[in-house]
Amino acid sequence: MTKAGDSAAISHVGKVRSNNQDSGYAGTHLFVVADGMGGHAGGDVASAIALKRIMQADSDFTSAQDAEAALQTAISAANSELAEVVFEHPELGGMGTTVDAIVAVGDEVAIAHIGDSRIYLLRDGELSQITTDHTFVQRLVDSGRITEEEAMVHPRRSVLMRVLGDVDSNPEIDTMVMRTHPGDRWLLCSDGLSGVVDKDAIQGTLALELPARQVGERLIRKALDGGAPDNVTVVIFDVGAERSPSAQTPVIVGSASRPLAFQNDVPKRTGLLPSLRLHSGRGTSSGPSHFEPASDDYLDELIEEDARRAKRRRLTWLVGSIALVLAIALALLLGYTWTQTRYFVGADEDTVVIFQGIQQDVGPFSLSTEHNDTGIPISMLSTYDRQQVEQTISASSLEEAEEIVSRLRTTTSKDDEE
Repeated sequence: MTKAGDSAAISHVGKVRSNNQDSGYAGTHLFVVADGMGGHAGGDVASAIALKRIMQADSDFTSAQDAEAALQTAISAANSELAEVVFEHPELGGMGTTVDAIVAVGDEVAIAHIGDSRIYLLRDGELSQITTDHTFVQRLVDSGRITEEEAMVHPRRSVLMRVLGDVDSNPEIDTMVMRTHPGDRWLLCSDGLSGVVDKDAIQGTLALELPARQVGERLIRKALDGGAPDNVTVVIFDVGAERSPSAQTPVIVGSASRPLAFQNDVPKRTGLLPSLRLHSGRGTSSGPSHFEPASDDYLDELIEEDARRAKRRRLTWLVGSIALVLAIALALLLGYTWTQTRYFVGADEDTVVIFQGIQQDVGPFSLSTEHNDTGIPISMLSTYDRQQVEQTISASSLEEAEEIVSRLRTTTSKDDEE
């Protein structure tokens, strides 16, 4: 079933943070999520400024390539505006924001991405992550130094390597053009969703045959059920033959939906923009979310930490290997102990012998030992009994083995009397 061209934007402050630093937009052609950072004083401002500048790219473009170029220009301009605001309002120093944006043009979309917010595509029931996180931990995953599972719990998983703000005057922005199909469902979300709700749960919710807003509300609820330690923002865009009436009106959510507010107790600066620089970690009233390097030594610190993690992994492997060896040794010991509860009747060179164990060897080790030499000559046995003894006669206990020997002895005695 082809879904109608529906869309929705929803944002929630979450269960821990005191203010919403995310911004979201579902427009006529443009869809954006921005996740701000910089603590109580700046994250909301950063995402709102970036979103309101990028909203100017909500136009009917003649080609997806034109839309891609327009997104690149708008995001770069938003970065310059953020740097200028920090210069004019130094109390906002260190603020920044991620940006994920999609512009729909005919049967194609233009995509722009920077940071760790994500864009997903649900097509024919299968969910694909379109963007790659610009985080230090993602680099470790890409290089094979840690696994995806380790990345989910890595203590530095929120360290951004690329972001809009006053850190870089010319940040690298990922852009692409993709063909889309009727029935496709696109999701843009902050890491407040992707960091809490796993991919399978996101896929199952997006696959529901429900309007975009209802699906968005269910995704928000899943994040809240998971604790929602960060703000949660989702923007959903369904590809259809025509847009639904509710999707014709642009929707702004999160911090961008409120008027911008600056602290005015710090004198403003005037003049040309200063050279951009790295800022220290960004404080927040409810614990850190994202932060940038505070010095040139920070990357070295992270590499050293990664080396420590690798050492811990090697130690874990060593402990695991020792545990496995001990488990195998225990299994062998228990197996050997069991074999010693078994008996069989066989022959040595010339007499009948009761053996303890089983009639097998493990390499150079025998799993049986001589328990009792009965003294019954092999030569005195009947042809049938001799063959049975030479091939060994199994017994489940010593008593059963002694009964077999007693029978052989009786048969031998009868033969002697005859």
